[in-house]
Amino acid sequence: MLKLTAFLFLFIPSLSFCQPKPDQLTVEKIMRDSKWIGTSPSNPFWNDEGTKLFFDWNPDQAPSDSLYYVTKKNKIPRKASVSEKQKVIRAHSVSYNAGRTAYVGGANGDIFYKEIKANTLRRLTETVDNESNPVFSFNDKKIVYNRNQNLFAWDIATGETLQLTNLQKGNDSAAKEKLSPQEQWLRKDQLPYMEVLKERKEKKEAAEEYNKQLSKKDLRKIYTDNKEVRGLSISPDGRFITYRLFESASGRMATIVPNYVTESGFTTDITGREKVGEAQGTFQFFIYDRQADSVFEVKTDSIEGIRDLPGYVKDYPKELAQRTKENAVRKVNFSTAIWSPKGNYLVMDIRAQDHKDRWLMLWDPAVKKLKLLDRQDDTAWIGGPGIENTGWIDENNFWYQSEVTGYSHLYSVNVITGKKKTYTSGKYEVLDASLSNDKKYFYLSTNEVEPAQHQYYRLRITDNNTEKITTMTGANEVTLSPDGKTIAILYSYSNKPWELYLQENKPGGKPEQLTHKAESEEFKTYPWRDPEIITFTARDGAIVHARIYKPAN
Repeated sequence: MLKLTAFLFLFIPSLSFCQPKPDQLTVEKIMRDSKWIGTSPSNPFWNDEGTKLFFDWNPDQAPSDSLYYVTKKNKIPRKASVSEKQKVIRAHSVSYNAGRTAYVGGANGDIFYKEIKANTLRRLTETVDNESNPVFSFNDKKIVYNRNQNLFAWDIATGETLQLTNLQKGNDSAAKEKLSPQEQWLRKDQLPYMEVLKERKEKKEAAEEYNKQLSKKDLRKIYTDNKEVRGLSISPDGRFITYRLFESASGRMATIVPNYVTESGFTTDITGREKVGEAQGTFQFFIYDRQADSVFEVKTDSIEGIRDLPGYVKDYPKELAQRTKENAVRKVNFSTAIWSPKGNYLVMDIRAQDHKDRWLMLWDPAVKKLKLLDRQDDTAWIGGPGIENTGWIDENNFWYQSEVTGYSHLYSVNVITGKKKTYTSGKYEVLDASLSNDKKYFYLSTNEVEPAQHQYYRLRITDNNTEKITTMTGANEVTLSPDGKTIAILYSYSNKPWELYLQENKPGGKPEQLTHKAESEEFKTYPWRDPEIITFTARDGAIVHARIYKPAN
């Protein structure tokens, strides 16, 4: 009893000593709703004209974020109305004609056409269907868009709309009535004895033939079985239409998570991700030649390395023996397919489903064959920042990002000569890249200074001369305005949450802060540490970057 009493007297002072100070972090404070920290803006985007910058924000501590905007003249954030939300055309979703004198975009499921010099905006569709992905085609004379997984073309001069594809579920045999042998005999036997049925049949067939002759068009039906149509697009000259067909695997191995807290009071199932090892779906890539009225499937069996086995298979002798014997073509995903500006060439980004290979393949409509432009092989994983960034500098030069050196960098390849050009190199990553409107510069986000910093640069294509545009130390996530003159910057530092800034898109531009709500008064009371960035050499010789937080004393 004496020992216990003494222990209690010793413990009481220690408890009082451990009471947290007002400016100290506690588990309770850390685990509170994050609203006590403040509110940061997110998801900035420009409208089609570049006059307004929109972003999600919640300065009033509402149940969820709302859409706000600023203009270049009035930089005080204002909440967008319901009407403004519905009408806004996002700049990143519009497509320009070759001369950049007009653009087309989508808003609220409809298509709009804007002539820039005349400042006229025309609405092309107003339907209950969802129209999407509008582009210029037929040498900029028509606007092509997707409706219900079929393409339609609107003629700019006449206003007429033409359906370009007739993709349908099922197959050709399914379109015809299927009868068993017994049913076929019965039908054949019925007609000679029932004159009225025979007359009805003849009249029906005659009417169908007459209506067919009256029809203005006989659009080819392309059956897709029960596969899903993806990536439906058209060449700039309007001749070729490309699409992918995806067939999912069985789906029987999806993880099921029970949800016990429901409005009905009954336990329901939440379908989770597929289990590791489940068979992946299969892709096919097709090109529809409208001029020849023919459909061509792009086969991958001739691609260099398409039968190569990934390195990990060597650790499984039975699987290695089986797959070596089969010598099968590896399954691939058709990631993107982009036509050159004039439609002379198509570059396809093809990825192995085992994530060990990536091929950039050229498809030439003249010879209808694939040609290898670039192959990236990795024993670990094909990926990395900016890997999805690709496009055309001009009719013959295609740009892309690759991790062939171990770091994500920017390259281009001449599709005729096969000659490659390197724009960036070094032990850092190009996090994002885009081409300027005049195609003279690349705009890059990189971590060249150090991994903890993201900065924005302008790289001149002719000589690789690079200029740094952002100046604030920390992370700068940039959204470029449509005219290329202004950048919106989501900025944060090691001890400062995200805020939104505007700046001229040029070296030496001064950033102007738009939002000031990321740090609440309570958040500011704590002396958040500014860690020191250090490096050290690991056992394998790699340089490791780290943050070190030193105690106050």
